[in-house]
Amino acid sequence: MLTIGVLAKRFGLSRSTLLYYDRRGLLCPSARSEAGYRHYSPADIVRLERICQLRGAGVPLDDIAGLLDAGDDGNDLDGVLRRRLEDLTREMAKLRDQQRLVASMMTGKPPSDAPPMDRRTWSDLLAASGFSEADMRRWHMAFERRAPEKHRDFLRFLGIAEDEIVGIRAWRK
Repeated sequence: MLTIGVLAKRFGLSRSTLLYYDRRGLLCPSARSEAGYRHYSPADIVRLERICQLRGAGVPLDDIAGLLDAGDDGNDLDGVLRRRLEDLTREMAKLRDQQRLVASMMTGKPPSDAPPMDRRTWSDLLAASGFSEADMRRWHMAFERRAPEKHRDFLRFLGIAEDEIVGIRAWRK
């Protein structure tokens, strides 16, 4: 039987993580000492290995709880992993799109497969990537600080009027 501190250290987790797993019902100690200390059995260790493996794959805790409750039902695991793989595929596609866009911004040339870029398309792309208005403003400010001429060229590329470009570039001050 292992104490919570020893178990946490063995798995490279914090004690608070294990306490959280206990509160969520993911990993409850098999026993308690007379002083109330948590003790974990070999079966608990196997269960924590499974939790860590699934967390390493990015599986949400709610899905992990469902899998652990279902036992060894391979169908449940297959479905959860299939959904996670689909999520990863979508995330990677978004990142590839962002990578192409950043590379094109650095060269000043749109990617060959890109639709015509304008202000609305750019704003929609950032919003779809999770940027708020404040995030977009910070992005412009950082671009202006790091590469003012390229930032100006990019704003022109988007078809923004010169007077508005002056205003956007002034945000950095």
